[in-house]
Amino acid sequence: MPGGNTFAFKHFKIVQDKCAMKVGTDAVLLGAWANCTDNPTKILDIGTGTGVIALMMAQKYPEASVDAIDIDNNAFIQACENVNCSPWKDNITIFESSLQEFNDQKKYNIIVSNPPYFINSSKTPHESRTTARHNDLLPYEELINGVIKRLDEKGSFFLILPQKEGEFFISIAESQQLFLNKLTRVKTKLNMPNSKRLLMQFGFDRANFIEDELVIESEDRHQYSAEYKNLTKDFYLNF
Repeated sequence: MPGGNTFAFKHFKIVQDKCAMKVGTDAVLLGAWANCTDNPTKILDIGTGTGVIALMMAQKYPEASVDAIDIDNNAFIQACENVNCSPWKDNITIFESSLQEFNDQKKYNIIVSNPPYFINSSKTPHESRTTARHNDLLPYEELINGVIKRLDEKGSFFLILPQKEGEFFISIAESQQLFLNKLTRVKTKLNMPNSKRLLMQFGFDRANFIEDELVIESEDRHQYSAEYKNLTKDFYLNF
């Protein structure tokens, strides 16, 4: 569904002509799925790109302050532009920073990330796209360490990864006492044998583990499931 140099949501618009990574289904899934039972006051978006997840979180939690970081200058500029044209420009602050260098004194109720996930794979000649897609500058161990430093003791960390990378991430996180509390296996179609993505929620406490499945489309392309429509209906214009 996402694509092109602009993408309109129900309550905000994303311009993405400068950004290496455009708005994709992964980001929208994560922004819609990451929910907190309490009303969070501080939210951090790691690797914000166009700013789409930060904006989705601000829409869901208008009383919260949202910090969003990205190491790429073009992404920083683009996210600032998108936030400044949104209803939540006073709620969101964009920082041009790596996670490793970002303030580690502040604690967040929610941390969310759609991180780079390619490991030891072929790389594009375009530097910005490589940075956005490969985890060289933010290995999983450093992402986990950064989250542990900044997450409130009762807070939740949400992210999305492909299945193989997600399972690897879970094992590393739990070895660092960051525990998987909720897992949604995402399939693009019902008859697919494997999940395409894993939506994951982590915390410092071992809560009652919840696992479920989300199917995006029925057997016909662009015939979206009721579950997917219900999840994203507050954001997508078509739903």
